[in-house]
Amino acid sequence: MADNKIFAGPRIRRIRNGLGLTQTAMAEELGISPSYLNLIERNQRPLTVQLLLKLSETYQVDLADLQAGRQEGAFTELKGIFSDPLLAGELPGDQELVEIADAAPNAAAGIAKLYRAYREQQTRLSDLSQLLAREGRTAGPTDTRLPIDEVHEVFETRPNFFAALETEAEALHAELQAGDDLFGSLRAWLRRKHDVSVRVLPLQTMPLWRRRFDRHSRRLFLSERLTVADRVRETAMEICQLAFGDVIETENASFSFSSDEARRLARFELLRYSAHALMMPYGAFQSAAERCAYDIDVLKGRFQVSFEQAANRLTMLQRQGAPGVPFFMLEVDNAGNRFRRAGARGFPVQRFGGGCPKLPIHAAFAQPGQILVEAAQMPDGAEFLLVARTLEGLQGGFEERPRRTAILVGCDIGFKDETVYGRHLGEKPVIGKIGPACRLCERQGCLARAEPPLTRPLGLDEMVTGLSAFDFQ
Repeated sequence: MADNKIFAGPRIRRIRNGLGLTQTAMAEELGISPSYLNLIERNQRPLTVQLLLKLSETYQVDLADLQAGRQEGAFTELKGIFSDPLLAGELPGDQELVEIADAAPNAAAGIAKLYRAYREQQTRLSDLSQLLAREGRTAGPTDTRLPIDEVHEVFETRPNFFAALETEAEALHAELQAGDDLFGSLRAWLRRKHDVSVRVLPLQTMPLWRRRFDRHSRRLFLSERLTVADRVRETAMEICQLAFGDVIETENASFSFSSDEARRLARFELLRYSAHALMMPYGAFQSAAERCAYDIDVLKGRFQVSFEQAANRLTMLQRQGAPGVPFFMLEVDNAGNRFRRAGARGFPVQRFGGGCPKLPIHAAFAQPGQILVEAAQMPDGAEFLLVARTLEGLQGGFEERPRRTAILVGCDIGFKDETVYGRHLGEKPVIGKIGPACRLCERQGCLARAEPPLTRPLGLDEMVTGLSAFDFQ
């Protein structure tokens, strides 16, 4: 009988803390004294059968979870961490790991997260040392890329369309029966399917996170920094992970990334894609986009999403039998840092580039919130319809400078009459002359040139001053 005693003090304490109860309040609901509950939480008294049944009845506690000897997943991960040569010999046996995994699973998860960060940092430093060693005096055949570079390369060069994720998202959206209140339906689904509640917390409580899911208290926390549309997307991302995370993982595995960090970054991108597909199901969105001539503001209002979310979704319309205009997109900040590039057929780096300082995406910062529409021509004659607008980032306090980025949405000029933006330009639009990037552009007489082209010699002449310091022959 002694072997069958159940000591589950830490789990009882987590249940009580998750419900926000004092020991006195919980003891009263269970019909025991506060001192007896205190002994139970300190593992000085076992749980009786009567108390187990009372816990199950009062708080819907899973009895199998209470009888579990330890958190197997956490224990296994901790054991792997402490087998590292750096930590080997620190522990005489597994008992302390068992106690940590059983009594403090959140602390165990924190240790695991720190160890993963440590290993990734080791890899980064190794990559950096190799890059420095190859710089100048020695040169290797290839350059080592950071995980984010690897992820960007994969997602930017392939079509921004995942058929399996679209199918799962449409089925889930039909199950939600959202109507005009998608956020309410998402929250209700979480509560009904997984007993998870959603709470918006002040930025002082969540200074570093947009979203955080507490597995033990079954609560999803969202930062008040998020706009309403972003709160919906963060909730949708969590739901997609719960509803069809295995399908997302299958897609992720197909890329064969070289590191765990790259796989986690890619998983985030796939979750983001899935959330957009859930918020704007393919059939309804593609049909609405055609009817309103791809007016992003109209789509934004119709699906109750942000401008960025609707614009991003336009780059995903490539389902066989029901394709949309093949848009591509680029997002940068006013310092020129690139956040993402994507396209219905892959981002057109070879044909478009995206690094020209004359693109309207850079002019958009001087006119916040205004939509700029232009036609542009590359040196080889390829022409594009371009739409640019600034985006407001996360909300901050008075003393914080808000992040502002700009988004560029484009397509081949041949599709202009199918869009409200192309019709706005008229039959014979004024076409601006752009290039892929200054170092790759051979367009002469450019007032915006910032660097000399790699392919041409500079035309330095003391007797002649050109339009820039980088005039070439």
